[in-house]
Amino acid sequence: MSSSALPRAIDLRSDTVTHPTEAMRVAMGRAEVGDDVYREDPSINALEALAAERTGKAAAIFVPSGTMANVLAVMAHTQKGDEVIADSEAHILHYEGGALASIAGTMPRALPTEWGCISGEQLEAALRPPNVHYPPTRLVCLENTHNRHGGTVIPLGQIEDLAASAHRHGIPVHMDGARIFNAAVVLGVPASALSAPVDSVAFCLSKGLSAPVGSLLCGESGFVDRARRFRKMLGGGMRQAGVLAAAGIVALEQMVDRLADDHRIARTLAASLAGIPGLEIDLARVQTNIVRIDLVGHDAGAVTERLLQHGIRVGASGPHRIRLVANRHIVPDDVPVVVRAFQAVLAG
Repeated sequence: MSSSALPRAIDLRSDTVTHPTEAMRVAMGRAEVGDDVYREDPSINALEALAAERTGKAAAIFVPSGTMANVLAVMAHTQKGDEVIADSEAHILHYEGGALASIAGTMPRALPTEWGCISGEQLEAALRPPNVHYPPTRLVCLENTHNRHGGTVIPLGQIEDLAASAHRHGIPVHMDGARIFNAAVVLGVPASALSAPVDSVAFCLSKGLSAPVGSLLCGESGFVDRARRFRKMLGGGMRQAGVLAAAGIVALEQMVDRLADDHRIARTLAASLAGIPGLEIDLARVQTNIVRIDLVGHDAGAVTERLLQHGIRVGASGPHRIRLVANRHIVPDDVPVVVRAFQAVLAG
């Protein structure tokens, strides 16, 4: 089997399982490289300039992962002891190893929402007056699309509402836009429109865009300079990493529009699964490439294991919840195969 061959199983665990395209592999092989810590890697410089342009920001920095991008954003916006507000289901609170507290030294504060976006009114009500007993609120984090809410899209108006309230109090807003291009495709707007109201934005290259590794953190120049210093502190200063950046350039230039294919497959899959007894799917939340399924009377771990016996890989995201994520390796013909596997597993 060649290194580019896909797994035999239909892998719906995440869009991070995507392999680089042939165009990416060619670009990686031909990439011009240099020492990026000295800012001498032409491929990374080009990728950062492209990322800044696509998000409408002044500057960008290439980092190994979205988790590092988010913690760098928090570090660059805050000081130790500051409060960071986010939706209670935010990726930055649940899946980033406690970096907000352990690395950035900040106090997370979770506000529950129905669809993943804190409203301006909700933020205003949560802000406390200056008091030596309270950590000062110095950052609000937003996630678009929102993973744990089922891949929901945060519309521009809601982003503007939240950012306006935060900015009235001198509080910056960071967007975890790991899948911001999915949101942009759904809304029919450029990613720069969605990131315009916020002060910084991070996005991932290695999810639906299919690059092998990397994320970008974008913002104003001084902010990115601070993030670059913190990246070095965290061991993220890479050398001849232009071979990775070359794939990222291809991702941004060639892979954004095709995200609509993943969205169509996810909606078809969700609609096809929704009628199976034992599955509950809120079809209104299937807006992008994520399908969140609640199991009735079944254990997620057991269902996951039994689906694997049918060649279907899914991820458990709770004791009675699983997640399917469409990606470029999933094709329309896979949908009936997945549906039959669910029917067999739940009938057994």
